[in-house]
Amino acid sequence: MSAITPIPAFQDNYIWALHNTAGDCVVVDPGDAAPVERFLQDRSLRLRAILITHHHPDHTGGIAALSAAHDVPVYGPDNPAIRGITHHLGDADVLQLDALGLHFEILAVPGHTLDHIAYYSADAGILLCGDTLFHCGCGRLFEGTPAQMLASLDRLAALPGDTAVYCTHEYTQANMRFAQAVEPDNNALAQAIDSVETLRQQGRPSLPTDIATQRQINPFLRSRAPEVVRAVQARVSEANSAVTVFAALRSWKDQF
Repeated sequence: MSAITPIPAFQDNYIWALHNTAGDCVVVDPGDAAPVERFLQDRSLRLRAILITHHHPDHTGGIAALSAAHDVPVYGPDNPAIRGITHHLGDADVLQLDALGLHFEILAVPGHTLDHIAYYSADAGILLCGDTLFHCGCGRLFEGTPAQMLASLDRLAALPGDTAVYCTHEYTQANMRFAQAVEPDNNALAQAIDSVETLRQQGRPSLPTDIATQRQINPFLRSRAPEVVRAVQARVSEANSAVTVFAALRSWKDQF
């Protein structure tokens, strides 16, 4: 693999394209086929596979059209509600993408949805995490419980610090405004806000980030930090465990 390129879709989605100089390409969470087809044509790339992290339409909506135009495997969660998956994946499975010389360990990360999986390559230092972990945030709990999401985020936070995080939405600046409300004195966060503002002013994505940065600035990975606990308990005094603090933090963000 030589590059990972974001293909913008809808208002703030990124469809990640993993591609090499030989012309092979794998796309992640193609909610819309049209921008993928344009990307493939513009760069003279051959689609080799599709990876899906969870069932939401903005991540799966392009499967049918892409599969009709390209005879490729479609990897994703073992959820019959997702039409077009040809290879179902579960926790601890290994996915070998020979065309790109990559292999991924599959991590079950329920919380945002119950079927959510992430793709982690230790060799390449890549995490494709869909809507579980965002730059300075995490996904809403549409189906899972706070305990499930906290466990999923703990699992991702334990990955090596230099792991590059490729999530699928450009929510970073809004997430950072919330993070600053939680931790106004976090200097690492203040520096990250400046860096991201420069990137966005230049029309560049705020992604990827990395796990080490997220440990420093992401309130949802810092929900046990004394500063975050104090901020949450100032609002919800009965939040007195790791799960209840996390739940209150997520509820605060939902209303922010």
